Amino acid sequence: MQFTALELSLLLNGTVEGKPEVTVNQLAKIEEAEEGCLSFLANPKYEQFLYTTKASVVIVNNDQLLAEPINTTLIRVENPYIAISVLLEKYNQSKLAKAGIEQPCFIHPSAQIGQDVYIGAFTYIGPNVKIGNNCRIYPNSYLADDVQLGSNVTLFAGVKIYFDCIIGNNVIVHSGVIVGGDGFGFAPQGDGSYQKISQIGNVIIEDDVEIGANTTIDRATMGSTIIRKGVKLDNLIQIAHNVEIGCNTVVAAQTGISGSTKIGENVILGGQVGVVGHISVAKGSQVQAKSGISRSINEENKKWAGAPATHYQEHMRSQVMVNRLPEIEKKIKELEKKLTELQHVSVQHDLKP
Repeated sequence: MQFTALELSLLLNGTVEGKPEVTVNQLAKIEEAEEGCLSFLANPKYEQFLYTTKASVVIVNNDQLLAEPINTTLIRVENPYIAISVLLEKYNQSKLAKAGIEQPCFIHPSAQIGQDVYIGAFTYIGPNVKIGNNCRIYPNSYLADDVQLGSNVTLFAGVKIYFDCIIGNNVIVHSGVIVGGDGFGFAPQGDGSYQKISQIGNVIIEDDVEIGANTTIDRATMGSTIIRKGVKLDNLIQIAHNVEIGCNTVVAAQTGISGSTKIGENVILGGQVGVVGHISVAKGSQVQAKSGISRSINEENKKWAGAPATHYQEHMRSQVMVNRLPEIEKKIKELEKKLTELQHVSVQHDLKP
């Protein structure tokens, strides 16, 4: 796609400084851009490249001052980050634009399909499935019996939604995600074996949630596993049965949350955080990567780190002490040596006639 600087300025509510007729057809970093590229400057650390870039158009802040002559056309906007995010979304929408129902695929006669829906090839849509308007279901997806999708839902290729699960509006589910697989429930038997406990609940995903690739969300044993409105889940996350994650919480990759744990709203869990089952994590908690949460966190809006997790500042002080252990060990050995010498002198003194 090709745009002029003037067309872009109208889209972004910006003003052109330079040649409004100059055209661009691709996006690039300001330090790597060539002629025909559109770039942006939002971080002052990269200002030096504004004077050397070959980009045809650069988006800058309204108050950006020029210390040297430039060879590019500027589009001045209120916030370059927001402006470029708008353009990236437009580009993404053009790439992902699909329409109609591709063949071969299977749609059960009892399924209800909304308007302006795209269903990719080799997709299975089971009995009594309900799909809202403007949904995009990419190839090789699976929607089992009685699944419900709201409007503006995107399921990328290979998503699997098990029976009875409910997904709200404006939800994005990336490839390889499994929603509603069995929870990890087994009853130990007298002979050392395990009897599987049937998982008859479901998963409820509320509006405006995004789920990263290859994340799994287990169905509840009874009741529901619930992902509240606005939650953002990274790739490769495991969420166990009967977990509840509060509104606008963010979870980074490779985090695991064990069964029946309740995560509050506006929580941030870093990468590879492990959370045990049957506890709660208070609203606004921030947990550093690789931490282990082994007990409930009841204090709101606090930072935590370590395994087991403690207050962030306490953990950092502990880390300082750990780093000093070799030095402390050396001093202890020196003190032990001096103490041995003093004891030897004392014994010799006592033996004198």
